[in-house]
Amino acid sequence: MTLFETLVSNTIKEFKNQFGVEPKWLASAPGRVNLIGEHTDYNDGFVFPMAIERQTVVAAAPLEKGPAKVFSVQTDEMVDIYVDGSSKPPITPADVKWSSYVQGVVACCFEAGLKVPPFCAVINSNVPLGGGLSSSASLEVSVATLLETIAGKKLGEKQKPLVCQKAEHSYAHMPCGIMDQFVSALGQKDQLLLLDCRTQEPKMIPLSDESVSVFIINSNRKHELTGSEYPERRAQCHEAAEVLGVPKLRDADLMMLESARDNLADKQYRRAKHVISEDIRTQAMAEALIAGDWERCGELMYQSHFSMCTDFEITTPELDLLVSLARLLGVEGGVYGSRMTGGGFGGCTVSLVKTDKIEKVSDFIRKNYHAVTGIEPTIFATRPAQGAVAL
Repeated sequence: MTLFETLVSNTIKEFKNQFGVEPKWLASAPGRVNLIGEHTDYNDGFVFPMAIERQTVVAAAPLEKGPAKVFSVQTDEMVDIYVDGSSKPPITPADVKWSSYVQGVVACCFEAGLKVPPFCAVINSNVPLGGGLSSSASLEVSVATLLETIAGKKLGEKQKPLVCQKAEHSYAHMPCGIMDQFVSALGQKDQLLLLDCRTQEPKMIPLSDESVSVFIINSNRKHELTGSEYPERRAQCHEAAEVLGVPKLRDADLMMLESARDNLADKQYRRAKHVISEDIRTQAMAEALIAGDWERCGELMYQSHFSMCTDFEITTPELDLLVSLARLLGVEGGVYGSRMTGGGFGGCTVSLVKTDKIEKVSDFIRKNYHAVTGIEPTIFATRPAQGAVAL
């Protein structure tokens, strides 16, 4: 039985345990890893994510009346979710709970015309929480896919991720970009998604070479993106764009940035430098991947991590250590490149690794990371996975 099949089976068992009946509907949506293109999405730039082989599964059945009853396996908690449009968003970020994401999706789907009767549901996930692999988007998109199934009506291909993004903005107080929800909804097996965040046009790029694997290492230092750091950086990017006289940093280039350096505060300059250069790297990464130039892909990943460390200031000592260990191994040791992935301040690194050296790379990094930090990292390889589906 595969990891996904086990997750589905366990979710169905838990549903029968909680509600005493078989589920009528099942839906799933994956987490994601971003190969390159960090903090470019809300700057209307380019991102290059893929869905991963870790999912959130929702099992559900109809209820006769009242609010929906939703149980989370991860929190061991049952909550009421209002399906009639009567819910109100949490007042402050401190009031946000896991159920806020669910309620937000139900409310925003209701506003979008996707109305459902009361239901009972169990939510189960193997996407690491706080690891930068977008457990939140996986939850949101799985719930939206379930609601489509219950209603017998689909949102538009782009509408579904945008509804989920709106839910995160309004009910989780997180001003996220569109990348996570788009790739969770639209991801395809053995394909990466090069997404232009301005036009919202996805371009699928094959990653079918089985000699190279995507390697994810969770530093197991969790991050909290509902803190002030993420909104601060978003604001700094907006301020820099205003000084540069462009709608978004997507519209600026490095020459423009340097010419305006004296008019920018130091942090505004460095945040903009990261975003502008990261857009260049992201598009170059897609070209290198199409060409099968793995060493070029790897160097772009290292450049990205350095930029996030020095200019955007979102890495941690643990993430920097993981990337340094990967670079120490080098191509001869089986690693083409590595970088922090996700919003920052903890979470995971993503690396391109020679498939036949996965075990040696894993053993080396695990041993040396633990020796320095005392933390046991969580390591797994993944192929690009299928996006959201009704099961």
